[in-house]
Amino acid sequence: MHSSRIRRASVLLLAGAVAALGLAGCSTTDAGGAPTGSKTIGVSIADQKSLFYIAAADGMKAAAEEAGYTLVLESADNDATRQVNQVQNLLTQQVGVLIYTPQDATAAGAGVRLANDAGVPVVALDQKPETDDVEISTFIATDSVKAAYDVCTWMFEQMGGEGDIAVLQGPLGATAELQRTEGCKKALAENPGINAVQWESAGWDETQAFDTTQNILTAHPELKAVFGESDAMALGAAKAAQQAGRTGMVFAGIDGFPTMFTAISDGLTQATMAQQPYMMGKLAVENAIQLLEGGADLPQDQYQDAVLVTGDNVAENDPTKFYGPEAARN
Repeated sequence: MHSSRIRRASVLLLAGAVAALGLAGCSTTDAGGAPTGSKTIGVSIADQKSLFYIAAADGMKAAAEEAGYTLVLESADNDATRQVNQVQNLLTQQVGVLIYTPQDATAAGAGVRLANDAGVPVVALDQKPETDDVEISTFIATDSVKAAYDVCTWMFEQMGGEGDIAVLQGPLGATAELQRTEGCKKALAENPGINAVQWESAGWDETQAFDTTQNILTAHPELKAVFGESDAMALGAAKAAQQAGRTGMVFAGIDGFPTMFTAISDGLTQATMAQQPYMMGKLAVENAIQLLEGGADLPQDQYQDAVLVTGDNVAENDPTKFYGPEAARN
């Protein structure tokens, strides 16, 4: 994880790159032409590969269309420099509000600073800027501390309150990683019989989690459970254990992906904390409209609860409730 000094230097370098490159970012526009005026909402999102971000974007589009607002959406494809350039591009199109889901903390600080300098309010979604010298109008995210605490507590109960576990973390220093690690550590502190024998970052990625878990299983033959701070990592861990012939283990994650619902139904994994990205995307647009219409009195943080889904209730929960209509196709 980078130090705050290095991260600050990276922010300044990115801001300088924006000034030099101008409109170098590529744009995906959901409405024809370059919209201007107070009914235009700009969106810069980290990627459109993650099911979470796809669902959030779908919720934004639905809410904007319903309200008669224009939405200009750009995806950074997980490239921080590209994303900051795209923010500059959106600002030149005179968007009234920026909805921002930054790729990382560096992009968060630099992108929000550009919006602040342009006098454009920012609705942050999922990742909060890790710097004190920028302003956001509101921050919308899952209550990741509570989600991790709840699912880890459930997992420890399934283990009978004792045994060894491993934790697969997201990118170290990311907002969600820090909060989910905090939540699980809180549950560990309340369960002295549970021993976390290994903590490893697997970057939210299923393949990386598969490879990492193979090594963990070899090093810890008595391992009873793996907590993945994302569903993708929990799935990768479960598949590694399945390949290794390790049965009777517990695998839990956070996300609520439709694929995780299927895995729980099939018995490959045991639990997930289902987030609500479709609803959160809609909420972001509703907040943006409030800001545009001058009547907004928004809370600084808007943390949304996740729902514990297990083998006992998976049949009663519909993935489209969490990930929108498109979830039915996944």
